[in-house]
Amino acid sequence: MSNFWDFIMLLVSTFFFVAYLFVLFQVIIDLFRDSELGGLPKVLWIIFLVFLPLLTALVYILVRGRGMAERQRAHLQHAKSETDAYIRNVAGKSPSTQIAEAKALLDAGTINQEEFGKLKAKALV
Repeated sequence: MSNFWDFIMLLVSTFFFVAYLFVLFQVIIDLFRDSELGGLPKVLWIIFLVFLPLLTALVYILVRGRGMAERQRAHLQHAKSETDAYIRNVAGKSPSTQIAEAKALLDAGTINQEEFGKLKAKALV
């Protein structure tokens, strides 16, 4: 029976250790993400995280928790906007834009009617 309880204790302690590591890494990431916080306060927070990790992490979350959430939200919005811009860039142009550009090339005499038809068919597929 003691092996069972030892196993349960190992699971519980592992859970709390992993949860603590997540909190610690979030605090460190937030420290480096905050551009308004100067170098000396960042160094002090890191030093306290090394010597009094649990207490410092809890104090950091209590003192700077709201700003942490705002910085995380801003970071996610920035990443989403960059991803959307990348997708728009890679996805290419709409079929109507492609056909209009092909028509401009046809009008300029750069391509002939047959090439225009191929470009139009390609854009509509």
